[in-house]
Amino acid sequence: MDERDALTPRLSLYEQALRLDRTDLDRLPRTTVDVPAGDREKRPRRTWQESRAAAREVLEALLTEPDTARAVEETERRLRELRVRTGHISAAAREMAVPDEARARSLGRHLTRTGTSAYAVGTGISLLTRLGDTEDVPCLKTLGLLPGFTDAAIGALDAIDARAGALLWLDRRTRNDELRPLIDALTGGDDEAARALLLTVPMDRRTVGSTIARRIAQSVRLPDLLREEPVALGIVAQGARLLARMGSLRHYEPEILNYPDAVDAFDAVITQAHRLPPSIDHYATLLSLALDLHSGPAAQLNWRDGAREEVLGALGSLLTAPGWAAVLAAPEPADAEERRRLRWLRRNAQRPFTAVPGSSRLRIEVVERDPAEPDVVETRFLVDGRPMVPRAFGRGPGHAPEYLLDNGSLRATADAQEVQLAEAYCTEGCCGALYVTVRREDDEVVWGGWRGAAAGVQLPEYRFDAAAYDAEIARAETDHSWSWPARDTARLIAEGLRERPDLLTVWDAAKGWIGTDFDDPDMSVLSFVFWPGLSAGRKDNNGPWLQFVWRLPDDGTPPRERAAAALRRLATEDPKGYAELMGGSREYAETLGFVWPERKRRRT
Repeated sequence: MDERDALTPRLSLYEQALRLDRTDLDRLPRTTVDVPAGDREKRPRRTWQESRAAAREVLEALLTEPDTARAVEETERRLRELRVRTGHISAAAREMAVPDEARARSLGRHLTRTGTSAYAVGTGISLLTRLGDTEDVPCLKTLGLLPGFTDAAIGALDAIDARAGALLWLDRRTRNDELRPLIDALTGGDDEAARALLLTVPMDRRTVGSTIARRIAQSVRLPDLLREEPVALGIVAQGARLLARMGSLRHYEPEILNYPDAVDAFDAVITQAHRLPPSIDHYATLLSLALDLHSGPAAQLNWRDGAREEVLGALGSLLTAPGWAAVLAAPEPADAEERRRLRWLRRNAQRPFTAVPGSSRLRIEVVERDPAEPDVVETRFLVDGRPMVPRAFGRGPGHAPEYLLDNGSLRATADAQEVQLAEAYCTEGCCGALYVTVRREDDEVVWGGWRGAAAGVQLPEYRFDAAAYDAEIARAETDHSWSWPARDTARLIAEGLRERPDLLTVWDAAKGWIGTDFDDPDMSVLSFVFWPGLSAGRKDNNGPWLQFVWRLPDDGTPPRERAAAALRRLATEDPKGYAELMGGSREYAETLGFVWPERKRRRT
């Protein structure tokens, strides 16, 4: 009995996954199936590069083995002896030299189908990611049911059959109950049910994020679906919304750039868009597409010469037609969100379709996205007509204009200065930020000394005519046509405090963020930190401090009047008496004589 395990051939992981699939177990059993981790002895101390190089050396030697079955056995044994991580092996398999692709493909297939360890199967999947074809799709889909191989299988399928990769991703990575019926119909091959269910999917950011939007578009074959005859109007609207969601900034990279069929999908959506009935929602969706085509990530797609301009022109012609123009002229809705969206449409309706005369090869755009999908207000940098940040960085949007324009950060002076143009959505400490050094050289302004660009991106020095550059910066700094009253009020308050910082320091307060509330864009927000002793120059950096937030709702008063009133109040009343205590600690509050609030903090 003690020898039975040694005498019984070990079941391959692929066979385990096949049994799991055949017995039609539900998702709970699927997620509890363990993938053997291989040799768990203490690993030798190596750097990532050393481990990867060691794995690559083993794999390249095995590719010369004429007997594929023997190569499979040797792969498991020698990789186990190395005691490197499966990630090292996958990286080595992706980058190693492959002199005989047919032999390497055969080895990959044997490893995925007969491997009994994560080492073997992971190596096989990595080889098939490079060399696999449609013959390997069923095996990879089956292995993807095992939690330890799901991501690797999705990556391989994405390279071979993007729709199969999308279906596996949706099935294994989506936890939203509202999407489950659609996913089950898609994975079950019921295209008719899937089309009907697609019409019911709520396209809000909480249900459909940018990655889910891309995976749904791939799964339903969006361009083909939009070209079916007849195509339901609801499908046209949902297709447009999926594309708009993929352009969202609330992700580590713009998903539209990861969608292989994006150009075809744009063409199919715009071809059908004239059939949509004019409404605030449809107008907002189409305008969002136009803004991204004009200055956002969609402008970086692989368009044929002139095609992007054609699609953008078609959108412009449609949205200026009488029926759509009537949407802008309609009375304002009673609903606050719809009213906000209509005002956004009126501010931005012409922006993506209007050429700016005399602009230099550098163009700066400030873009506010659809208020129905709260997002950051970003500064976009177009060099020779193409947006720079999505290509050069891709992990977050350009900073807000308050950071780059209102304080003159982009002005070129005799002294070179480094400017942070963009930060990763998860913060710089996690995934970095994009920096440029701006300097003036005689009659030119140079952008160079880049830091933080995406892996593999080498940014050149950009040289701009100094006079044209200065004119463009001045135009961008004074163009507030994108803004709305609450944002204008906040900007004017910030401007007043830059001119008179004593309005806060007299109260031992240091200015913090000034802008608008994230959840309520019609609320101006001024934050400040109370540091005892600040006004007298005796601030104790290690002593107690508190953060306060003063919220000013839009009461219909013109922004300049509201800002002036706020500045007058700061000059005469201690703001700690009417602002909300939001940060610091309970201990600090008690020490300084304040009551710590018992409530959840609001996001600003």
